Amino acid sequence: MSEQTKPHGLRRSVGAVVTGFVATALLSLGTDVVMHATGVFPPWGEPMSDGLFVWATVYRVAFTVLGGLITARLAPRKPMAHVLVLGAVGIVAASAGVLATWNLGPEFGPKWYPIMLVVTALPCVWAGGVLAGASGKTEMAG
Repeated sequence: MSEQTKPHGLRRSVGAVVTGFVATALLSLGTDVVMHATGVFPPWGEPMSDGLFVWATVYRVAFTVLGGLITARLAPRKPMAHVLVLGAVGIVAASAGVLATWNLGPEFGPKWYPIMLVVTALPCVWAGGVLAGASGKTEMAG
């Protein structure tokens, strides 16, 4: 039985992906809360300018790179495979955001914003994996 198919290896693999995802989400949402609380962003439920959505995109990109780095560092082996799984999970989650907010009011932002989160998910986590030094370990099997 390989390390990856043992329950311990599988738990570590799932844990690496979940930890990267949760870190990205908590940092993003936590920064949103701080931005609203300090008056950088308007109160919750009120429309924001495109410039503020650009700022939110910038810090989400940084946190998504960090999520990829965390996942790669925690992966028991084949870190880039784990990073790619995290990217796929991010694409699915961000796509759900697109679908959930598409026809809602301006307080949910311009149409480009959730699309940008979908488009940047995989490249950002990949960059995090590279920063973690995992780029030479890209094999997906074996």
